[in-house]
Amino acid sequence: MTVRTLIVDDEPLARERLRMLLASEPDLHPVAECGDGQEALEVLARERPALVFLDVEMPERDGFGVLAEASLVPLPVVVFVTAWPQHALRAFDAAAVDYLLKPFTVERFRRTLTRVRERLAAPPGDLRQQLQRLFQELRPDPVPGSAERLVVKTGSRTLLVPVEDLDWVESAGNYVTLHVGAEEHLLRETMAELEARLPPRRFARVHRSALVNVDRIVSLSPTLSGDHRLVLRDGQELTLSRTYRARLEQVLGHPL
Repeated sequence: MTVRTLIVDDEPLARERLRMLLASEPDLHPVAECGDGQEALEVLARERPALVFLDVEMPERDGFGVLAEASLVPLPVVVFVTAWPQHALRAFDAAAVDYLLKPFTVERFRRTLTRVRERLAAPPGDLRQQLQRLFQELRPDPVPGSAERLVVKTGSRTLLVPVEDLDWVESAGNYVTLHVGAEEHLLRETMAELEARLPPRRFARVHRSALVNVDRIVSLSPTLSGDHRLVLRDGQELTLSRTYRARLEQVLGHPL
């Protein structure tokens, strides 16, 4: 039996690699490729593939959004392909049969195909135990506060932003805006998640919506409201709210 297969990834090189790896698998036939979530929804409805290699971080809709909106019944077998290990837990709820963490080896890809073929041959059932075993194979979570660089996707480019280059971070819902000199980068991560990854001796939350590199602070002055006004090297002014004052004092090693 030939398995109709769809490749969804916003990176052309990633799609090409998957296509080349599948070329040596006569039972898996790529019928289409997509570069964003919206196109993936349209192709899913039209081609009705039995297997999908699905990127997580994409323009328009992420991989989880694609599955949530797909109208196929039953859904195809799904393999998530991504550089972000933190998405593995959400793969449980999405009933993915496997989770390829970029960059992956040919050996790891072949193990994925073994799982795919087992899933295609098996009757529908609970995948939670299988996914639990899979999660144990993923990279261990990084040590809190140990991030040295942040990975930011902008269109077809991936930027590596050294943590020491960060001036401050601004909350934007489920995203954060990284302020790096004159540049701004949008990162799909909550403020709490990013704060946990940044070195605690260098970065401090100063407001519900602001996190600052303490090395960039040049002055602090109290306001009539009981808060403080922070001025950074580039002239940017931020508010240190009373709620986060003790945290900044801890990092500075000095009372305000």
